[in-house]
Amino acid sequence: MSLAAAFLTALAILQPVASPVPAALAGDLRVNEFLAGPARDWNGDGTVSSRDDEWIEILNTGTETVDLSVFLLTDGDRVPRYAFTGALAGGARRVVYGKDSYDWEKATGHPAYGLSLGNTGDAVLLWQVSGPDTVLVDSYAYLGHEAAADRAVGRVPDGGAWTLFDGLNPYSGTTPPAGTGCSPTPGAANACTNTPVRPETWGRLKAIYK
Repeated sequence: MSLAAAFLTALAILQPVASPVPAALAGDLRVNEFLAGPARDWNGDGTVSSRDDEWIEILNTGTETVDLSVFLLTDGDRVPRYAFTGALAGGARRVVYGKDSYDWEKATGHPAYGLSLGNTGDAVLLWQVSGPDTVLVDSYAYLGHEAAADRAVGRVPDGGAWTLFDGLNPYSGTTPPAGTGCSPTPGAANACTNTPVRPETWGRLKAIYK
């Protein structure tokens, strides 16, 4: 079954298919921040869960309200993990937790795994479905160091370049993106203003200051 067919089958269980979203508005949606390796209770339900506390934040970078009912999220395997409902006002954001994904999968007859974001590298993909077509709206493929415990990856400023939010678990490696010392901000503006620090070896420091 195609991604579009799988999504529309699941959507039909929940609600009538909505009218297509104008392309200009669909292009305003972005994956804005996500966290693949939770080590604390991010969704606030009182329990720490590697499944339920994963999260993905999307952002409407435009000024007009977007109908979300023809959009869905997948990880790199492109299996539908969550279909949105409702609308998103201009400048607003929506956070989807792993528990939201798990509940949606169970309600729509999908294998229930949650967002299923890999901890050694994976991808986050935002799709729009219109009739038989599935259009990739936005995506980001990440590496293992970006998915370590309580590290998030997000755009700074909102909707901008991808940055590592490692304030809760500092990253000192050399593989981009570099650590910033900023903490994850689900549901809030990505206002990280710290300058990324490049780690130096002792030998290089001696060569600089000899």
